[in-house]
Amino acid sequence: MRTCCIYAVLMSSPSLVATGSASSAPSSAVKQPPAADRVYTHVKQGVLDRRYEGGTLLTEGELAEAVGVSRTPVREALLRLEVEGLIKLYPKKGALVLPVSSQEIADVVETRMLVEQHAVRKVVPASPTLIARLEELLAKQKEQAAAGDLAGAAVTDRCFHAEIVRSGGNEILSRLYDQLRDRQLRMGVAIMHSHPDRIAKTLTEHEAILDALRTGDAEAAVDIVHQHVDWFSHLARGDVR
Repeated sequence: MRTCCIYAVLMSSPSLVATGSASSAPSSAVKQPPAADRVYTHVKQGVLDRRYEGGTLLTEGELAEAVGVSRTPVREALLRLEVEGLIKLYPKKGALVLPVSSQEIADVVETRMLVEQHAVRKVVPASPTLIARLEELLAKQKEQAAAGDLAGAAVTDRCFHAEIVRSGGNEILSRLYDQLRDRQLRMGVAIMHSHPDRIAKTLTEHEAILDALRTGDAEAAVDIVHQHVDWFSHLARGDVR
């Protein structure tokens, strides 16, 4: 299973993170992940799907109670999240969820533009396998948008683009793109909440990218990707919270 798809499953099914697969062993024998991992997953998913928005102050006591653990694994999990740049720790106060800054938006847009334009040109002519996979993802995103599942739609949006990058065949660029995953998801959910009309535009542009790949028009695909990603650049004028 591809990286983006694995992440999509975990994001949509938190119970899988906490309990594992019920088919692999009797329920009485299934072991939960270490306490620190459970706290890490709880907080990270909360930040990415905006249950914990930028500017929210999280306390060790509240998180320990929410996950059902002691404070020691909470501290360990928060340290990991601080290293990833999602939170800022304040001794004896708690952890502040960091808002998405204008500089971060600009950096992500610039990196996406470089990687995605190169990849979409490289995959032309697109294989039937890639076309079928993109059609599947687009159909899924349309269903999520219709159901109001903005967090799910953001995950699928990211998978759509990651599939093109992966199909470009450059493992180094694929790994670089994977490093943007959390930032893309967080920005994507925030944008869908603050600009609810954007989801329809996103779907239209994904369809246009797909059409260009079907017809083998590399330059059209590159132009559409540029327009699609560049839309986010105007957000760099202010923070998305």
